[in-house]
Amino acid sequence: MKTAVFAALALLLATSTPASAEPHAITYKLKATALGQSAEFTLDQPLDATAPGAVAPGGVVTAVIDPAPNKVPAEAAGYTVREIRTISLSLPVPANSTFQSATATGGSGLGGTPTIALSGTDVVLKVAGPIKGGADFELPTITLNLVAGASGTISTQLGGTSYTAPGLTFTAGISVFGFPLDAPATGYPDPNPILTTTTIG
Repeated sequence: MKTAVFAALALLLATSTPASAEPHAITYKLKATALGQSAEFTLDQPLDATAPGAVAPGGVVTAVIDPAPNKVPAEAAGYTVREIRTISLSLPVPANSTFQSATATGGSGLGGTPTIALSGTDVVLKVAGPIKGGADFELPTITLNLVAGASGTISTQLGGTSYTAPGLTFTAGISVFGFPLDAPATGYPDPNPILTTTTIG
């Protein structure tokens, strides 16, 4: 009887260890293009991330990515920003795991209801907007439920490695000499830190 109790306790502890919030200061490098000309700028997005420190093989890992409140720049690369819209933010499904589900909750000032879904090997958050230039906003909290593989580690990270393989895209409505223009923007986090790490075993 005691052996069974201890075995059950050991399994419980191995399945999930307590998670603690890890703050990260993320900087996206962005490039916007309009009328054949491009401008580069940066956007800072602080966030907290949590996930259990350990999980048993086949167990479910819940990783929570909680972006901090932010503000749309009123100006970027010398141009007035009228609004941003059609925002798309991606997170790759980590190695040594399979996707189970994802939810987006909360958020404010987004100009619409966000959606989140698996697209290929990425979990993609979409916000239609528009969000006015200079306005405060907060992206929703993303909760990822992942099924652990047989061994290794599960590390969550934001998507994107370059302007041509972006993890963040949106359309910026800008003013150039008083004329409104749309400037599609692509970007990626640089550096791109590991947000959470869960050991399988």
